[in-house]
Amino acid sequence: MKSEDTPFEGGPMDGRVLPVLLGITGHPPKTYRIPVPDPDGGPDTVLVYRRVPRGPGKIGLSNRWKYEYAPEGVPPRRLNWPWSKPDATPRGKPDDADG
Repeated sequence: MKSEDTPFEGGPMDGRVLPVLLGITGHPPKTYRIPVPDPDGGPDTVLVYRRVPRGPGKIGLSNRWKYEYAPEGVPPRRLNWPWSKPDATPRGKPDDADG
C-alpha cells in the first residue's frame, strides 16, 4: 500500500503530519476520522478532518492534499440521481408576495 505524509490544520492535530494511505486513484480519503478514547471510560470522541487542496502543484494542478479540522463533523451525503428533484424551490414568480 502506498502512503503520503499529509499535514493536518486546526483542531487538536494542528501542525502534525501523518502518513495517510492512498486509495486506488492515488488520493487520500475525503474525510479522516480519528477516535480519541475518553479518559473516564465513556464513549470515544471522534475528530473529523476534511481533505482540501494544499495549493497549486505543477502546471496549476493540485496534486497534494491537506486535512482541515471540521468541528461540525461530516455533512450527510445525499444521493444525486439524475431523476432526483432539486431542493425545495419557492413556487410562483420571484417578486410575487403571495406565492
